[in-house]
Amino acid sequence: MPDQPTGRPGNTGAGDNYDPDVHDPDMSSPADAAASGGPAGTAGGSQGSDDDFDEASERASEIDDLTAGVPRPERPLDGAGDLDDVEQAMAEAVDAIDISDIDVFAVLDERDQYKTLAQRVQADFDNFRKQSTSRAQADADRATGRLAEALLPVLDAAEAAFLRHPEEIGPLLNQMLVELKKQGLETLDLDGQPFDPEVAEAVAHEPADGGEAVVAEVLRSGYRWKGKTLRAAMVRTTD
Repeated sequence: MPDQPTGRPGNTGAGDNYDPDVHDPDMSSPADAAASGGPAGTAGGSQGSDDDFDEASERASEIDDLTAGVPRPERPLDGAGDLDDVEQAMAEAVDAIDISDIDVFAVLDERDQYKTLAQRVQADFDNFRKQSTSRAQADADRATGRLAEALLPVLDAAEAAFLRHPEEIGPLLNQMLVELKKQGLETLDLDGQPFDPEVAEAVAHEPADGGEAVVAEVLRSGYRWKGKTLRAAMVRTTD
């Protein structure tokens, strides 16, 4: 029997072509086995599934630990029937409360006491707010009153200049008095009026028929600031 040349099994000669799929059907790469669902792919998929399952189980265990004391509904509310059940359960819970040992009259009396106390506190607060507003307004009036009082010498000088130069000073003096009147400063009009010591100071007197004293002449103007006499007028009276 002639000697065959050395080669892979199944070769018939030195010149034959070698086909791995035909001559070595069992020799395949691990990648091909995994792609075809062979033993290697099955083992890898099983290992990955086990890891995912262990991680999900660990997370679920942590959530259960955190929500262990939270009551869970037996079933979700999915309709009007479920709402009726909830209302019925709440009504039953209210009916189950035992109030036999509660003194209702004592509770009502305590409620009335707290209500009276709240009303008294509210009244005190309203009074405090009104008083605070009044004091703030009074302080503002006093502050502006001092400013108006400081302007009186200017007005006196303007009046004296008006007596000598009425055409030149008259418009300026009238404009000043109009603007100050808007702020609350008023000139006392006492000429020919009965003498009132609250708003006028008599520095001269001329006897006449002996009747009621009246203002005969205003020697220096008086002013009223927001309803109160800021400066009394200096006048000459007659009977």
